[in-house]
Amino acid sequence: MKKALLLLMLIAIPPAYLLGSGTISTSSLAMMLNVMTGKGIDSPDAQQLASRFQMPEGFSLSLYAGDLPNARFLHMTANRDLLVTRPHKGDVILIRASSSDPRQSAERETLLSGLTRPSGIDIADGWLYIGEANAVGRVKFDEATGRLDGDYQHIIEGLTFDGNHAYKGVGIGPDQKLYLVQGSTCNVCEEDDARRGTASRFNLDGSGEQLFATGLRNTMGFDWAPWNNALYGTDNGRDMLGDDYPPCELNLIEDQQFYGWPYFNGNNQPDPDFNQAPAHLTANPVAPVHEFRAHNAPLGMKFVDAQHWPDGFEKAALVALHGSWNRSIPDGYRVVSLHWQGDEIVRKDFLSGFEKGGDIIGRPVDITQGPDGAVFISDDYAGAIYRVAFEAPSEALASVTSQNTQQAFQPTQPDWLNETNRSELQAQGQQLYRRFGCISCHNPSVAKGNMQLQTLNQRLQYEQVIERLTNPRPPMPTFPLSEQDKQALAAWLMTPATEH
Repeated sequence: MKKALLLLMLIAIPPAYLLGSGTISTSSLAMMLNVMTGKGIDSPDAQQLASRFQMPEGFSLSLYAGDLPNARFLHMTANRDLLVTRPHKGDVILIRASSSDPRQSAERETLLSGLTRPSGIDIADGWLYIGEANAVGRVKFDEATGRLDGDYQHIIEGLTFDGNHAYKGVGIGPDQKLYLVQGSTCNVCEEDDARRGTASRFNLDGSGEQLFATGLRNTMGFDWAPWNNALYGTDNGRDMLGDDYPPCELNLIEDQQFYGWPYFNGNNQPDPDFNQAPAHLTANPVAPVHEFRAHNAPLGMKFVDAQHWPDGFEKAALVALHGSWNRSIPDGYRVVSLHWQGDEIVRKDFLSGFEKGGDIIGRPVDITQGPDGAVFISDDYAGAIYRVAFEAPSEALASVTSQNTQQAFQPTQPDWLNETNRSELQAQGQQLYRRFGCISCHNPSVAKGNMQLQTLNQRLQYEQVIERLTNPRPPMPTFPLSEQDKQALAAWLMTPATEH
């Protein structure tokens, strides 16, 4: 199956690209597979967190939640619970905040499932809004309890999702309007559906559709500057013109403006394939206010509340660079900070280390911020949510040291496990472990990394173990396990010092 998918991807690459770059790297093929199928890798372990990632002085990093394949867009509730959309899974996950350790999440649950590639997500006036590939829906949502109230219903329907960039981004503006962005069907073309490659605006009930801005190839991340409510959005530049052209963009998105695609790239440079723009457009394309390197794929962005942060972040936004899938040398794969300084926007690295010498262990997608100032970053390649927080230098050093010890992570005991049934469940789990021959792959004398089950209780919650038993990652097979079997195995595997 993997070989067939890779062959299809290679066939889909235009010859011009192959000639322009000269090669397709192994990392590029892996990124293409990730884009097409959502397939990724395991979440990083504590050693990788400590050795790979860099961030500004005073900030600390923790793995807030792992084992979340295809985790994409985020929203933090008023109760500090985290909402996560997963397009390839078709669901929305709620991750509850831990009451004891802000660096670690507690239990998680599926709020909605069976959706069509859900992506953008926001909350307004007690409603949870979700951008699906073919529609926008909403449902009553209680942020205090994390519970839905009533049925989920589509309020905007008939959206096309053929071709590329099918995901839809949604956000509620300061004007209490619903904003919807729709990416293009193609790399570069003139669209049959005039709504693709645009931003639109609606009333909160889905009525009153207005085309807001055009010429936006793929603007998935957008946010409003808190000092003047100006709307900014990231945009992915086109492909197949070589490694270093055209740039990706940050645009100041204003009503009834045209932003160039498909006729212009970057600072209004005519596109070599579509260089004859209609006369009414050639006079008014809006140039980007900031350019990112070509193929960096900027996605989610978030203006930060810098109340608990050091000086220099008063007017700043974080942007997730998802990283290239089609460069001969990988580029992007980091979170950057943008600083509004007078008439200039200055870019700095904020969180890097996802890519090192062509070795890619993550692809950041979206960013949200909690009430304590910590930011949360999704990674759809490693199936992870990271938490980055600012602390006093001495506290940050103590925090990093603590996280790298085995005692730092404390799994939350689930409702189904107690002192009465613990021994019985552990015994059942041990029998199942032996019955299915798990030792053949997880022998502690040869297993490495995440294959070492002795450390499972130092990096996963019980429900994450059950999720992995329910949806195993290759090469692990799918076993005929009942729900009680999964709980028994989880109880056994999470027992400290168990010789698995």
